[in-house]
Amino acid sequence: MPEHVFSYQLSGKLTMTDHSGITSIFNEGEFRFIRRNNLVKYVKDPAPGGDFKSVSVYLSQDSLRNFSIQHNLSRADSSSGECVTKLKPHVLFKSYMESLKPYGQDDLMISEELQQLKVNEAILILLETNPELGGVLFDFADPGKIDLESFMEKNFHFNVQMKRFAYLTGRSLATFKRDFEKIYHTSPGHWLQERRLKEAYFLIKDKGRSASDVYLDLGFEDLSHFSYAFKNKFGLTPSKV
Repeated sequence: MPEHVFSYQLSGKLTMTDHSGITSIFNEGEFRFIRRNNLVKYVKDPAPGGDFKSVSVYLSQDSLRNFSIQHNLSRADSSSGECVTKLKPHVLFKSYMESLKPYGQDDLMISEELQQLKVNEAILILLETNPELGGVLFDFADPGKIDLESFMEKNFHFNVQMKRFAYLTGRSLATFKRDFEKIYHTSPGHWLQERRLKEAYFLIKDKGRSASDVYLDLGFEDLSHFSYAFKNKFGLTPSKV
C-alpha cells in the first residue's frame, strides 16, 4: 500500500492480511483506513448471487502535504499503529461515499480541481471523526533503515517489485541489492524464488496443501510457471511430492 486509503465496502466481502499476519474482514457497509508503506494481501469474495464492489479514496503524500500547508498543520511522527483499521460507522462516512456515486456514472470526466476537493473532504472527515489519525496522515517520513534479513524472512511471500522491498527497508535499490548479496551471497530475485519454492515444498509435503492453494500465497502469479519452477527445483511436479 504505497498511499493511505479510505475505503468503503459496497457489496461482497474483503479479507485483508497484513505483514504481521493480522487478518481483517470487511463486509457490506463497513469502512476501513489502510496505512501507507505496508504489505497487505487481500481476497475479494462477491456477495452470494451478486458482485464484489468497493470504493477507495487514495490520499497521496502530495495531497496531504498541500492540505497541511493550507490548514497550517504541523508534521507529526507516527512510527507505530495498525496497518488496517476498521472504522466505526459514522453518518459523515456514509454521506461522503454516497456523494461519490455520480462521479462513477456515464464515464463522467471530473476535473483535477474537483477531484482534489473530494480528497480534501475525505481528509477533513477522517480528522473530524478520528482525530488520532492526524499523527498518521501527516507523518511524511520515509521508512528508516531496518534489518534486511529479518524483513525478507517475514515478507518474502509478498509479490511486490524489488524497488518496493528496497524502499520499505529504508534503502535505495542499489544499496538494497548490495546489502542483500552481502547477507545471502546471491541476487534478491534468485533468493526469492528459492525461498518461495522451499516454503511451497513444505506446505505441500508436510501440510497437505495443493499447488493451486499455495502458489498465489507465495508470490507466484501463474500456476503453470510455479509448477515448472517447482519441478525444475525438486525434480517432481507438486502433485507428485
